[in-house]
Amino acid sequence: MDHECARLLPAVCAVLADPGQPVADDTCLEKLLDWFKTVTEAESSLLLLQENPCLVELLSHVPKLQDVSARVLSFSLRLAGIFAAQEDCFQYLQQAELLPGLFGAAGPLGRAVWAVPTVRSGWIQGLRSLAQHPSALRFLADHGAVDTVFSLQGDASLFVASAAGQLLVHILALSMGGRAEGHTCPRDDDWPMCAQKIVGHIEESLCSTDTPRVTQALNALTTTFGRCQSPWTEVLWEQLSPLVARLLERDPVPAPHPLVDLLLCVARSPVLGSSDRGPWETAAQALSRLAPPQAGPLALGVLKLQLCPQALRTQAFGVLLQPLACVLKATSQGSGLPGLLDGTSEDSVVLDALLSSKSSCAGLLCRTLAHLEELQPLPQHPSPWPQAPLLRAVVTILRLCDGSAAPASSVGGRLCGTLVGCVRVQRAALDFLGTLSQGMGPQEQVTQVFAVLLECLERPDSSPTVLKKAFQATLRWLLSSARTPGCSGLGPHTALFLPELFPVLQKRLCSPCWEVRDSALEFLTHLSRHWGGQADFRHMLLESEVPELTRQLLQDPESYVRASAVTAMGELSSRGLHAAPTSPEHPEAQQSLLPEFLHILSADSEGFPRRAVMQVFTEWLRGGHADVARDTERFVATVLQVVSRDLDWEVRAQGLELALVFLGQTLGQPGPHCPYTVSLPKAAPPSPLAEALGALCRVRLFEFAFRALFDCDRPVAQKSCDLLLFLRDKTATYSSLWEAGGSPDSASVEAALQRWQAGEQDQLLGDLEPEAMLAALRSVDLEGLRGTLAQGSDHVEKSPQSLLQDMLATVGILQENQADCY
Repeated sequence: MDHECARLLPAVCAVLADPGQPVADDTCLEKLLDWFKTVTEAESSLLLLQENPCLVELLSHVPKLQDVSARVLSFSLRLAGIFAAQEDCFQYLQQAELLPGLFGAAGPLGRAVWAVPTVRSGWIQGLRSLAQHPSALRFLADHGAVDTVFSLQGDASLFVASAAGQLLVHILALSMGGRAEGHTCPRDDDWPMCAQKIVGHIEESLCSTDTPRVTQALNALTTTFGRCQSPWTEVLWEQLSPLVARLLERDPVPAPHPLVDLLLCVARSPVLGSSDRGPWETAAQALSRLAPPQAGPLALGVLKLQLCPQALRTQAFGVLLQPLACVLKATSQGSGLPGLLDGTSEDSVVLDALLSSKSSCAGLLCRTLAHLEELQPLPQHPSPWPQAPLLRAVVTILRLCDGSAAPASSVGGRLCGTLVGCVRVQRAALDFLGTLSQGMGPQEQVTQVFAVLLECLERPDSSPTVLKKAFQATLRWLLSSARTPGCSGLGPHTALFLPELFPVLQKRLCSPCWEVRDSALEFLTHLSRHWGGQADFRHMLLESEVPELTRQLLQDPESYVRASAVTAMGELSSRGLHAAPTSPEHPEAQQSLLPEFLHILSADSEGFPRRAVMQVFTEWLRGGHADVARDTERFVATVLQVVSRDLDWEVRAQGLELALVFLGQTLGQPGPHCPYTVSLPKAAPPSPLAEALGALCRVRLFEFAFRALFDCDRPVAQKSCDLLLFLRDKTATYSSLWEAGGSPDSASVEAALQRWQAGEQDQLLGDLEPEAMLAALRSVDLEGLRGTLAQGSDHVEKSPQSLLQDMLATVGILQENQADCY
């Protein structure tokens, strides 16, 4: 601890120990605890207490106060735990008889303040910090702390109850710590008394008919097996697994979700998951006994395991597929799904869940589809993967939701009535349908997939979120179709689908709902990016009204739509698709978008469209767009001039990205140290330095970067610093050319830099020679500035000295205000 903090600490302790003083807020107390943790990690806690007796006085005085603040008492409990974590300091506090007054029966347990959850939480957290050595275990046993932790597991405060369970596991692990490595695991009756007491409590809870007690025991075991990987956990599971299995014999099964969490945690344990005593038999029993909402997560967890008996994997996959199999059976399509036994009781249970209510049906189907979507990309997913039946099931669900299905049974009719118009299930089905595009399928089924996607996009009552999902799934299937082996160009499905798609896209671009217009523009951008070079796609796009409608959306009243329209038009323009030719004689001649984009950049009132314009301009410069290549210097100068006045820091930061691209093309690429290396293209061999520097001066890049160096927004200043460091490195070998003779403009540049640093951003440099700019570049300590920017603006305020001063100043201010009131 530094001298100044040690000087301020007695006054702070006096404030905390005085009930008449205003109590510091929780944030200050938390920061103070964090500081003490840092100090005790770096030096001896015992030495800290000996050198600062005010801390011992605080811990001794606070528990004795009758009107003590709950926050200060909680703080003191946690602080004592931090100090007592070191055994020599624990002994010191014991000799002073401080710990029993804080954590024993003489402490806050029997007082009115114990009713405050903050105090109970502080008591638990203090013990959690304290319990790090054998002496702490003896203290817990002598003062009955474990029994108190048992009772706090059922606390009304969820935070307190959760912390109590965590502490119980920590105490169990600490008491078994000597048996972790290189020790033959004893029988449970040879365990330390503290461990036996905790295990006995868990056994009693598992046998209880009170579901909350069962939940507490299961949660404690889950935490134990998740944290502890020692051999004694195998003995613990062997002793308690029969009690866990008996829970499955009850009707209904108590605490099913915590039970699933426990079984999966044990299965993932490196000690238990690879042994014969693993949870496999109990997991198989659970899959057959649990209701579908709980069996699904367990089945997914089993299938995600790297090591698992094959029979259990087969059973789990069957459980996961049952809801979809029921949908296919209800629509007279047969299950066609492996791992299911027709006519079993499990099918009837799942069917009951599907038909019981709309919320139950939607919840079960959404969870099933989400589980399968998560499972499909994994390398350990079941093989063979039932791609065709799954496609058929998802298409059927989408048709049930839009009412176009024609079920041939009463069950199918009830399902259709339950699911029709269910947006939640439609979204889940479209997500999974998009994932299934990775596996394709038979040609007939792929055609059905495109048909149902087109129906979703065409349907006038489709919700905006469903349309967005449909666009995303359509794109994924189009991309997969194009990757089919032996396929060149658009691919057969894409070539047939696009002529029907463009009229729908035109309709959605004119939708009265802005979310739909936005989704359609995003979809168009992706289409153009992937197929903009294909002749058939270009022909179909230019024959439609899509480019003109997209251009009209640059004036949309919604800023998100305008931004998406900018991105879409930028992509179309890059590929020569943004409008029909201006004349038949010159098919390549199209109206330039540059003036319109510059107007948006300078005049749009919202930040999103302006950011989109800057991203497009950067890509245009990087890719050599015709409008940019016509006069690159004029383009860069104009853009930087507009961006320098923008109030949105992200627009200014994007301006620096564009400037860096121009630098890379003018001087060569940044070295590996520069964070922008990945995004820059390979440039042509750099021109002679004098000519290149002249170009940088003409576009006023120096002035733009120097002004940004002192920007009030730190990300902008950091980007500018990186850019100028790159520029300085590139010109370092040529600096000697100008070092001998000074430049008359250097003084004016440095004076402008000082005014910009002081916040006078209106100062202009005017036309200057490269020599003056290079001299100014060498005069700035860029490395030091980069270090300062990396610290953040509040690094001084985060210091412990500042924290202590703030706590004392707050007390002084409150006292002055109270005095003024009288």
